[in-house]
Amino acid sequence: MTESEISKENEIIERCRSDSRAFGELYEKYFDRIYHYLLRQTDDEDMAGDLCSQTFVNALNNLNRYEFRGLPFSAWLYKIAANEVNKYYRRKKTKKVFSIEEDTIRRLVDRGAQHQGDEEKEDLISRLVTYLKDLPTDMLQVLELRYFEDKDFREIAFILDITESGAKMRTYRALDKLRRQFNIQVKYDE
Repeated sequence: MTESEISKENEIIERCRSDSRAFGELYEKYFDRIYHYLLRQTDDEDMAGDLCSQTFVNALNNLNRYEFRGLPFSAWLYKIAANEVNKYYRRKKTKKVFSIEEDTIRRLVDRGAQHQGDEEKEDLISRLVTYLKDLPTDMLQVLELRYFEDKDFREIAFILDITESGAKMRTYRALDKLRRQFNIQVKYDE
């Protein structure tokens, strides 16, 4: 988002503080993204819907605590959503799930393995899906936010409550593991 878009969004937030009906604009803007983020975390449409609803209820109920930090409002929503999914897994006492749409993996493979043929790419996609399921949660979280949610390092740091350099370090370590495991070219972007 541009600074102008972030500023306009902040104006909507200020309106929401005095008129909760204005929150509908933010809900409409971010519902799909938050829902799909939670769906990847749970692989359960009903649970993702419940957690998404809880995320927006918490955001609306705690809007008076929201502090503008130069980030899009979505960073705060993702942070709330991440907390909700973590609470869900603590209550269930089960291992966290991560599911990825094949099209998303295909786009990533196409970006990183341009020199490979279609058969090689298909094999790589299959191995990559299996490999991602076994990555440590902290690495998986940064890769998901960076490449599936298109968040910058500053937003990732805010969402995961880590430093920006920590977000970069986790991302680059995960990418290095992928590069070594699959012998693919990985581009480091800022």
